[in-house]
Amino acid sequence: MKPRFCLLSGLSLFLFILPMAYAQAVKEDSSKTVNISKIEYIQDSKITDLLNKDQAVNEKKDGKVKGYRVQIHFGSDRDKAKEIKLKFTQKFPSVSSYEKYDLPNFKVRVGDFRTRIEAYKFLKEITADFPSSFLVQDEIELSELLK
Repeated sequence: MKPRFCLLSGLSLFLFILPMAYAQAVKEDSSKTVNISKIEYIQDSKITDLLNKDQAVNEKKDGKVKGYRVQIHFGSDRDKAKEIKLKFTQKFPSVSSYEKYDLPNFKVRVGDFRTRIEAYKFLKEITADFPSSFLVQDEIELSELLK
């Protein structure tokens, strides 16, 4: 049993010291500074064309992207929709609210969330005040996301 123990302890000592020696060697090399005065990159023209097309598509969207909102009201009574929107704005002044009319109903949607998880988190926050709320996929304001 003793020879195995000596062999294992010698091997473990070797495996412990080897990384330390390597780390010291790397540390000595990393102290040297490298001066790069010019970086040149070569890019295929197709990449530039693709970036230009992407920019043109985004300009056509009028600053809107796919995202999520929470719908807090759905009904045909315009006054009721305005009342609910006002109640929401008073309770959450920092969150955007939108009133949309799709014949014959008024919808009140709130928030500009890029992911479903963000919208779901907010939905859980407002469920006590607006129990009939649910998530909807919608085109959201890009400018709100950049703030």
